[in-house]
Amino acid sequence: MTNPVKGPASYFPSIEKKYGQPIAYWTELIRSSPLTRHGELVSWLKTEHGLGHGHANALVAHTLAEQKN
Repeated sequence: MTNPVKGPASYFPSIEKKYGQPIAYWTELIRSSPLTRHGELVSWLKTEHGLGHGHANALVAHTLAEQKN
C-alpha cells in the first residue's frame, strides 16, 4: 500500500493538468525570479502567470524548501 502524497506536492497533479506545464517548469521559473520572499513569489505567480492562490502557494513553499536543503 502506498502512502498518499501530502503537503505542497499533493497539488502537483492538478497544477500540471490545469496549467499545462510540468512542475519543473514552475520551480525553475520561481528559482530564476529576482523575488525571494514567499508572499512576493505567490503574488507574482498569481498576477503574472494566472495561478490560483493555493497552487502558487504550494509551488513556492515546495521550491523554497528544496533550496534550503
